[in-house]
Amino acid sequence: MSSILSDLIQRATRENKEIVFLCVGSDRSIGDALGPLVGTMLKENGIAYQVYGTLEEPVHAFNLEHTLKTIQRQFRQPFIISIDAGLGEREQVGAVLLKEGPLLPGRALQKVLPAVGDYHLTGVVNYLDPLPAAQFLNDTRLFTVMKLARTIVQAITNVTNNQGCAR
Repeated sequence: MSSILSDLIQRATRENKEIVFLCVGSDRSIGDALGPLVGTMLKENGIAYQVYGTLEEPVHAFNLEHTLKTIQRQFRQPFIISIDAGLGEREQVGAVLLKEGPLLPGRALQKVLPAVGDYHLTGVVNYLDPLPAAQFLNDTRLFTVMKLARTIVQAITNVTNNQGCAR
């Protein structure tokens, strides 16, 4: 994952795009707190790129559109890497998925929110079962969320520190 992230960031930088990490989620649900936790940890690690979505100022369903407008106003050519929690198959729990294209936040809960990002990272925090998806976000183990957050932050900080990037 780190080498792919490195290539993406290098390419975006060569194209004069400004790197933005958009960490989506809410700290009101353990399973949904992955994004804000990653955002907080990235800021604490002093990465040299703009980060939206922290535990203090989360980006969630109620302010996502406003945040996207803010990013579009602030950056001429943003290259957005979105980060969010996701639900998957039982064997995927604990995996981090890096995919091209926008993140579809809230999809597991049938929320209609704007698609965000040029690429996205999804940390699979729990699995789907016949019960409602919201139940699985609420029943997610904090250990799993913390482990995923550390993995994502480590990959991003390794890449950004090795590239000697500037804001």
